[in-house]
Amino acid sequence: MENFRKKKMPNINLRLNALSILVYIIGGILIIQLFNLQIVNGASYRETSNTRLTRESTLYAARGNIVDRNGTVIAGTEMTFSLELYKTKLDNEVLNNSILAVIKTLEENGDKYTDTFPIKIEPFEFDFSNENRKKEWLKKYNFDQNVSPEEVFNYFKDRYDIKNTDITEVRKILTVRYRITSEGYSATKSLTIANSISRKSALIFDEQSSKYPGIDVTVNSQRSYPHGILASHILGYVASIRRKTV
Repeated sequence: MENFRKKKMPNINLRLNALSILVYIIGGILIIQLFNLQIVNGASYRETSNTRLTRESTLYAARGNIVDRNGTVIAGTEMTFSLELYKTKLDNEVLNNSILAVIKTLEENGDKYTDTFPIKIEPFEFDFSNENRKKEWLKKYNFDQNVSPEEVFNYFKDRYDIKNTDITEVRKILTVRYRITSEGYSATKSLTIANSISRKSALIFDEQSSKYPGIDVTVNSQRSYPHGILASHILGYVASIRRKTV
């Protein structure tokens, strides 16, 4: 009986050792995978998750109509469309081509987009309200005060890896890329490319969204005055202050 037990013990120990090794291997694999999920790719997965779950947007409440004694609207509310851009995982070439396609669509439908890039082309020249603003801007981007507009233009072209040879197209791309740098955007917080776009443009971007990655159309309400300045001293005026920004 004792001999039988002695023969059986090594077999049991061998099985226990094999099971222990298997547990350690599985545990090691799980730890490596957890490290990969939390540390190596944690930021990427978190950004993707946030994009699916939440997006930051501002909803403005619609204001009621103001009518005269006959029921004629003298201050009303109309629906408008804004074009928003969210950050997506695109390389520079795809992003630049997408931006150019968006701007071309806006222009084809007579819509305007926000342009704060301070360099004009044909001929190249700086576009600042005064010399002090120009000096401050050049200092901000570490340019020499005697740098030429064309040199600055080419610097931003190379910085954003824009391959287009047509300088008109390059500048259109720069209007958005420059605003992305100066104003910022993310997967949950958008950059407004254009306000009050036409319904035709809004439908194109909405129906062909796969052609414009990161683009989203939002619906807003805007104060309207059908009779212009009629009774403006009583009704007041609601709109953004129109001023040139750099």
